[in-house]
Amino acid sequence: MRHLSANQVARLVDVSPGVRPYYRALADAVRTLVLDGQIPVRVRMPAERHLAETLQVSRTTVTSAYDLLRERGYLESRQGSGSWTALPDPAVTSDNPWLTVDGEGLIQMHAAAPAAPSALLEAMAEAVDDVPRYAMGNGYHTLGLPVLRERIAAYHTARGLATRPEQILVTTGSQHAIQIVLGVLTGPGDAVLVESPTYPHALDAVRLRGARIVPVGISHEGWQVELVTSAMRQSAARLAYLMPDFQNPTGAFMDDATRAAVTAAARRADTVLLVDETWSELELEEVPGTVPMAAHDTDSRVISIGSASKLWWGGLRIGWIRTTAALARRMALHRAAMDIASPVLEQLVVARLFDRLEETRAERRRTLRASRDALVAALRERLPAWEFAVPRGGGTLWVRLDTGSAVSLAEAAACHGVRLAPGPWFGLEGTLEGYLRLPYTQSPQVLREAVARIATARRRGRIGSVPQPDSLSPTV
Repeated sequence: MRHLSANQVARLVDVSPGVRPYYRALADAVRTLVLDGQIPVRVRMPAERHLAETLQVSRTTVTSAYDLLRERGYLESRQGSGSWTALPDPAVTSDNPWLTVDGEGLIQMHAAAPAAPSALLEAMAEAVDDVPRYAMGNGYHTLGLPVLRERIAAYHTARGLATRPEQILVTTGSQHAIQIVLGVLTGPGDAVLVESPTYPHALDAVRLRGARIVPVGISHEGWQVELVTSAMRQSAARLAYLMPDFQNPTGAFMDDATRAAVTAAARRADTVLLVDETWSELELEEVPGTVPMAAHDTDSRVISIGSASKLWWGGLRIGWIRTTAALARRMALHRAAMDIASPVLEQLVVARLFDRLEETRAERRRTLRASRDALVAALRERLPAWEFAVPRGGGTLWVRLDTGSAVSLAEAAACHGVRLAPGPWFGLEGTLEGYLRLPYTQSPQVLREAVARIATARRRGRIGSVPQPDSLSPTV
């Protein structure tokens, strides 16, 4: 088959005339037919005018559907030759599997970020009142506003880690903090140990630096000290990126004995530990008493980073680094080449929010626990063969599928209005295909609807096969 007529396409697509937006539904239907093999690749589609007449819709509607198919890589057009079906570049689909931006009808289950807490608006109003006292200066505070650095230092001290404001560098979010640390302490070819699975943007930052990624497997049960120690020693890792508090995506929590053992192993291997504490305040159930990993540090090799994004709100784009005063100054000089300073107003808002820390903790505990329990119940009802552990904090479930490919499921779910984060996003290429990260940072109603749509997508979609389970486990 070299071409399809408008009548043939009209018979194949199954789009209700009343669905809105119609162009998106039409594009989704064509895409599904291509993925299912019902419309072959490299087949010429009917002219927009002819298909519009056959479907009894405006030509603009069909043009918009074709544009969307081209944008997502399922259609190629050449002047004078028409439009031909295609498959998108895998490098594109791994990062954007037929996904749309917020506000275009998809339930956003790919991002583990909660909405703002009730304290935000009041803190913002107070911060606006604080601005005039800073307006006389130039607004560039490379290390961060003193008032915020004082709040962050006091916060660390209260957690059992004596800290001075001079040890704090305010950043534009935790991802920015990771990039600064890597930029100062690592270079091309250096070995950087990371958990597998791990935070995808940490992997991006390591790759961008040209460093060599050394994965060490973990599961919801946590870290095996022997594996972490061996990986640091054998790779001569310059730096290790770890997330001991409700790890993203597994939800694992590192106990004090493991924190002490890993820190001691890093000392012996001469490895710097970059400890991401972004999720540390989102405890939903009682966990064994622990101190920050840096409290086990005896030679200033543990660098801690934090963020306002999960406890408060991602839109603030404020993070921080805790290290030695000398290294904080060195990092500030490095960051000036990329980003002179973080916004003053946002820093003032976060400083005010630190005054409401207990209030926000209680609110997050209440809302996230309800959402977590709703997601767990919905999965057990509709997808009982899926396996996962219920974390005692954080914001995500790390789910093992009973069969099929997570990337294929994400493709199918997008057609049913849900954007998912498949396992391969969280590891090295070719791994974690049988896993899916599901956040519980939205309301229970939204999560129940998302699971219902995912179950429908799984039932109706063609989910490809994956390797045997033993080869999928991130603990291997």
